[in-house]
Amino acid sequence: MERHYLLDIVRENIYPVPMRLPRCKSDDSAHYHCLSRIVGQQRLLGQREKEFFAELVPRVAAFHGIRILTYCILSNHFHLLLETPDPLTSAALQRDEILRRVAALYGKDGADALNAELERAAASSHPQREQEILDRYRSQMGDLSSFMKQLKQRFSIWFNRRHGRKGTLWEDRFTSVLVEGNEQALLTVAAYIDLNALRAGIVERVEEYRWCGYAAAVAGDTRARAGLGRIFDLAPRVCGQDHAEDWEKTGASYRLLLYGEGEIREFVGPDARPLRPGFTREQVEAEIERGGKLPLPQLLRLRVRYLTAGVVLGSEAFVEDFFERNRSRFGKRRTTGARTMKGADWGDLRVFHDLREKVFG
Repeated sequence: MERHYLLDIVRENIYPVPMRLPRCKSDDSAHYHCLSRIVGQQRLLGQREKEFFAELVPRVAAFHGIRILTYCILSNHFHLLLETPDPLTSAALQRDEILRRVAALYGKDGADALNAELERAAASSHPQREQEILDRYRSQMGDLSSFMKQLKQRFSIWFNRRHGRKGTLWEDRFTSVLVEGNEQALLTVAAYIDLNALRAGIVERVEEYRWCGYAAAVAGDTRARAGLGRIFDLAPRVCGQDHAEDWEKTGASYRLLLYGEGEIREFVGPDARPLRPGFTREQVEAEIERGGKLPLPQLLRLRVRYLTAGVVLGSEAFVEDFFERNRSRFGKRRTTGARTMKGADWGDLRVFHDLREKVFG
């Protein structure tokens, strides 16, 4: 199917006023890195809240037919790397599949109630009403914005009831980056997400932070393993088509990216000095300032704004395709779409938004 993109204006003022950067959506199967923050960046999510959110995400994703490739839930924000289906697939969903998805989110009682409503509609003098009801559900499924809205709303309702609270919980709208479905782009974003707790100094080893995709996969969570396996399935050049079905291979390959040589200090000696010396954030930034080209695992230890504010991330051809299909939205002065990522050697990766502020935070 020919790929093209729909644009929706984001409220975040990334470009100087009055220009605002568009949010991009694909009307084909696509991959996104999504991020949303608690209002005021308050640290409101404790252990129970993170656990509930981690349980809620796959239920809402199952309803929408969305794959969660990996995730990270912190005390004041969350990250998701996800795959949305082809909208034509959602539009063609049959009754049994819709009922199955409703049961995944609303439980058996919810599915039974919908089934009874459909049977009454079919037996009425207006049998077309049955299809109208099904179309109402089809229209919700598979869309990125609908998924994020429902996820955040359902969590907000639960959170406010639990804490006797009223009002908004989330800060503004969520941000999203359209990510090309290839090896380099997906693995880069996935590792960046899973390294969040390590980057924040919460843990010393990624697998110690239980509310991220990699740690869940190491602990045996089949959904988390399937999500990371899906990345390797989409990137067969890494290890072959059977790799996604073999967690030992998938986990080992992914761990090499997370724990790059010279980066993670896994052990500490009696004198509190690391047995495997690693680079501090200050050392990495200094090396970048000197023009050094550091390995990807070291770069991902920093907060990389391209991965949350780059709008589109992928190969030059992928970003240029996005631009050509939406050229009229960006004025005559812009003649190309792809921008080189600054500050390090990012290989073939390009972004649509050339950041004007500091790349690394």
